[in-house]
Formats: sequence, C-alpha cells, structure tokens
Amino acid sequence: MRVTNAASSRRRRRRILKAAKGYYGARSRLFRTATESVDRAKRQATVHRRAKKRDYRGLWIVRLSAAARLNGLTYNRLIEGLTKAGVALNRKMLSEIAIHDAAGFTSLVGIARAKLA
Repeated sequence: MRVTNAASSRRRRRRILKAAKGYYGARSRLFRTATESVDRAKRQATVHRRAKKRDYRGLWIVRLSAAARLNGLTYNRLIEGLTKAGVALNRKMLSEIAIHDAAGFTSLVGIARAKLA
C-alpha cells in the first residue's frame, strides 16, 4: 500500500487559506501566494508589535515635554530632577498625570525643580 501525506497536506493548506481569508484576489485563493502573504503578515505583525512599544514611549515623551514646557522646564531637566528626587514614576504614568491632573503634575515639576536647584 502506498502511503501519502494527503490528510496532513490538506489540513495544512486549509489552515493557510483560512488565515488568508479576506486577502485580495489570488492571495486568498491560491495556496502558494496565500502562503507568501500569510508568512509576510506574520513577520510584519512581530516587527510592528515591537515598534508599537517604541511609538508609545515616544508619544509619552512628547506629551511630557509639552507639559514640562508649560511649567517652565524642559523634558530632560524634568526627568533629571525627578530621578534625583527619587520619584519612581515611569513615563507612561507621568504623561497620564500631565493629561488628567495638571495640578498634580505641577507639584511634580516643583519637586524636580527643588532637587535641581
């Protein structure tokens, strides 16, 4: 009896074509192009998941910089002062405070300014 890999091949092809559902034209219908598209999509998903972290950090820094300048301090001097004061808030939390609690952020700027002087 001849042994084939038919069941496994069919399962693999079905899985790839299901992942390519919604792709345009041959990408969703033909196995080879669907495989290339799905592989590329998975690779890009990994790359962009890493890039998203960098993008968000940049956004928080821009927000902090703007808020610090409104209080008469630059971003790097703010971070330097907070570090010297031992304030252990990350940039995400600092930017949230700057957006939602302006008075609280002003007090943090005051703490940083006191440590710089």
